Amino acid sequence: MSGLRHLPVLLNEVRAAVAAAPGDIIVDGTFGAGGYSRALLDAGATIIGIDRDPTAIADAGAMRAQFGARLRLVEGRFSRMAEYVDGPVDGVVLDIGVSSMQIDTAERGFSFQKDGPLDMRMEAAGPSAADVVNRLKPGDLARVLSFLGEERQAGRIARAIEARRAERPFETTADLAGLVGKVLGRRPQDKIDPATRTFQALRIYVNDELGELMNALVAAEAILKPGGRLVVVTFHSLEDRIVKRFLRDRSQAASQSRHLPDLSHEDATFATRNKAEGGTAEEIAENPRARSAKLRSAVRTSVPARQGPHAYRFFDLPALAALPQSGAQR
Repeated sequence: MSGLRHLPVLLNEVRAAVAAAPGDIIVDGTFGAGGYSRALLDAGATIIGIDRDPTAIADAGAMRAQFGARLRLVEGRFSRMAEYVDGPVDGVVLDIGVSSMQIDTAERGFSFQKDGPLDMRMEAAGPSAADVVNRLKPGDLARVLSFLGEERQAGRIARAIEARRAERPFETTADLAGLVGKVLGRRPQDKIDPATRTFQALRIYVNDELGELMNALVAAEAILKPGGRLVVVTFHSLEDRIVKRFLRDRSQAASQSRHLPDLSHEDATFATRNKAEGGTAEEIAENPRARSAKLRSAVRTSVPARQGPHAYRFFDLPALAALPQSGAQR
C-alpha cells in the first residue's frame, strides 16, 4: 500500500487557512498519507496525526523517522481527538472522506473499479458492507441509499437486493455493482457509474462518517485555543452541509430566533468564517478529486466551548451496532 500515490487536495488553501507557525501544535484528524501533516511540519509545527485506518499509521515510518518528536501518530477516530491531546491546540485540520489509497486497494472493498470483498470498513472491525447489504431490512436499506447516497431509485435497488440475497448473499464489490447496474441501466450521457451512489451510501453508513464528522467538530471546538483555526475539506453535499451549519450556528452570538432555540443564551465560539471551492485547473487536471472539494475554515474565539450533546440531527437511520454480522467479512 505504501507505493500508492495520494495527492492532498487543496494543499495550498489548507496551508494558508491553518497559517501554521514554528512551535504551533496542530491536530491532523485525517492523517492518511500525511500530505497535510508534511506541509505543516515543514512550516515548523508539531503535529498530532490521527487515523482510524491502521495501515495509514503503519505506513508512516519514514515520516516518523524524519520529523521525530514533532510528529505524534494516534490510531483512533478523529471524533475522539480531545482524548489524544494534553492541552489547547493551535489548529485542527480534517479531510473528510475515503483516501485514494483505500480506493485503490481492492482488498478493502471501497470501490467497484476493482473487484474485491464487499468490506468498506476503515478500521477492519464491526459490520461490513456485506453485512449491511445481506442483513439490513429492505426498507431501512432503501433509507440508507436514499439519504446517504442521494439515490433516487433507492427503493428499486433495495427490492432487487432483497430478491437476489434470498438466493445467495453478496460477497464482492463486482457482484453488487453488477446488480445495481442491471437495475438502473446506464445511458450514454451519464457521467458516473450507476453504482456510485450506492457505494457512497454504504461506505458512509458502515463507517458512520457523518456522525464522526459532527462529533469531530464539537471536539475541535473543545480543544482549540482562542485564535486557533479549524479547517475542514469536504467532498459532497452531506458533509459540507454539516460543516456549514455547524460553523454558521457556532459563529452566531446570542439570538432569540425561534429557529435556533438552543443558541438563545450562547455566544459565538467561532468567527471569521471562510470558504474555498474546488482546486485550480492545474490541480484538477492532476487530481480529479479536487473538483468537488470544498474548504471551510473558522477562527476560535475566547468563548468557552458549548456543553452537552450536539444540537443537530441530520438523519434517522437504524443503528449499525445492532446489525447482526454474517461473519464472512470479519
